[in-house]
Amino acid sequence: MKPFFQLTLLAVMLNLPITKTIWLCGDSTMAIKDSKAFPETGWGMPFVHFWQPSVSIKNLAKNGRSTKTFRSEMLWKQVTDSAKKGDYVFIQFGHNDEAKEKVERYAPPDSFLTNLRQFVEEAKAVGAIPVLITPVSRRKFDQQGNALPTHAVYSPLVKQVAAETGSLVFDLDEQSRALYQQFGPENSKWLFLQLQKGEHPNYPDGKIDNTHFSELGARLIAQIVLKDIQHNIPELANLIIIPAVKK
Repeated sequence: MKPFFQLTLLAVMLNLPITKTIWLCGDSTMAIKDSKAFPETGWGMPFVHFWQPSVSIKNLAKNGRSTKTFRSEMLWKQVTDSAKKGDYVFIQFGHNDEAKEKVERYAPPDSFLTNLRQFVEEAKAVGAIPVLITPVSRRKFDQQGNALPTHAVYSPLVKQVAAETGSLVFDLDEQSRALYQQFGPENSKWLFLQLQKGEHPNYPDGKIDNTHFSELGARLIAQIVLKDIQHNIPELANLIIIPAVKK
């Protein structure tokens, strides 16, 4: 059972109305993963666990999707068909839009801008509230140990559309890069899908991946998004579960 269905079912069992729905639209860094991909984890997976049962998280993110294919494969249609007034739609793309070598998903900058604008306009048309998110950074360091930008073209485009449309934007690119810097060139590997040969049965030959997250990495990225929500969206902040810390 998918996490957002679990939360919805729990709310029904407790006779709690669903007071708010958050739609997650994006790529593999956000997506729900099959068990065969474990320990690869999209940040949308731990994200669901920080909400009261009256909140429904609908994670539509899929591996390899760009603003181009998210629409052409009818994933975005689920939002425009089902989102209600007052829902929030979190939109995070860029990784696959910038992949020129993959023609089916590539969206050049002008198309990327157009696609994002349409997402925003169409979300607003059904009464939903769009939140734009810059693409989460890949792990890349220079020789001096400085975390380097990996979306120099597409992240500014997200901010441009946010400014043009008066939409809220979370700069996950910059904030994730700051997280990697905090961990450093070596320890930041723990945040990603990095496995030695024979370390995990799903990856018998090992895996060195500087894009997709481990469970730890996904949870820390989700917590960045949650903190942005707490600082910028009061009505959602009041629905976040803040664990009590024993002294």
